[in-house]
Amino acid sequence: MEKIINTLSLELGIKKLQVENTVRLIDEGNTIPFIARYRKEVTGNLDDETLRNFYDRLNYLKNLETRKLEVIKSIEEQGKLTEELKNKIEEANILTEVEDLYMPYKKKKRTRATIAKEKGLEDLANYILKQKENDLNTYALKFVDKEKGVETIEEAILGACDIIAEDISENAYYRKNIRRMSFMSRKICLYCDKS
Repeated sequence: MEKIINTLSLELGIKKLQVENTVRLIDEGNTIPFIARYRKEVTGNLDDETLRNFYDRLNYLKNLETRKLEVIKSIEEQGKLTEELKNKIEEANILTEVEDLYMPYKKKKRTRATIAKEKGLEDLANYILKQKENDLNTYALKFVDKEKGVETIEEAILGACDIIAEDISENAYYRKNIRRMSFMSRKICLYCDKS
């Protein structure tokens, strides 16, 4: 809770004591209109708008901390939690970051990539990612296996591409940067429309 109090104090530009008192009033079940009207002396005269922003941000930060704990626990139960991953999750400032970090560890439905992995196409996916100069079709031929359900070279390559696509879509770094680039291009488009 100390982290939340410090964050609210910094973001809203109010004293730590005001934050603590206001959190206490909210946790006791008081509504924002009641606090704004009858508890001004406790909040240090925070106005209605500041209290509403405070309330929304408080709920968001509480949900964020709860979700972080859930994600850490889930990954830990799978035996895949590293100290580096735990630190990244704990340092995340928004829910989207937490979800991006959790995505590779979520229990998944059976996807085309999972089916391709079951068919043994991960090595082919890794080969494609290395972008070697060798002939892809010749290498992919090794993975054609009718018993595993890989009938042709094309099927093998498509399955490997499904694995690559899923790996990229689950990578938190790529997701963050793609989101940022999309946002920037949207801003540019909006700017161009105005000119």
